[in-house]
Amino acid sequence: MNTQKYTSSDALLVDIQQLPHGKDLPLPCYGTAYSAGLDLYAAITEDIILNPGDIKLVPSGIAIALPIGFEAQVRSRSGLSLKNGVVVLNAPGTIDADYRGEIMGIMTNLGTEPFTVTRGLRFAQMVIARHERVDWNIVSGLEETIRGSNRFGSTGLKG
Repeated sequence: MNTQKYTSSDALLVDIQQLPHGKDLPLPCYGTAYSAGLDLYAAITEDIILNPGDIKLVPSGIAIALPIGFEAQVRSRSGLSLKNGVVVLNAPGTIDADYRGEIMGIMTNLGTEPFTVTRGLRFAQMVIARHERVDWNIVSGLEETIRGSNRFGSTGLKG
């Protein structure tokens, strides 16, 4: 049993701005004590109908300022995906540290029935993640591995 608890001193402090059309909505928040993703709320003034195959932007009503070396990843919510086929199309969508615009989700409906996005719906989740930058080291060959250049499905389906 994991008895470790998160405390506020463990948290990364991130500046957030509630935009005028999202002022009455909750700030992004974690659904449980150990959730990785913060729920994003639809900051819309009119319902958005997502018919099967539609692609539409859903605004969150917030903008953030991430520290250098971090990104925000906008991802699908598993319940919406399983029950309705509604997903973030480019999941994870990357929000860079230098972006100061509104966080939005590119949503699509892969289901068979229309889906209505209503104001305040938890439509996506956002994960804040540290990332690395690279410099390229040009070499004439790469270290060999057992897998080598075997591609998709090369490790099989069964153990």
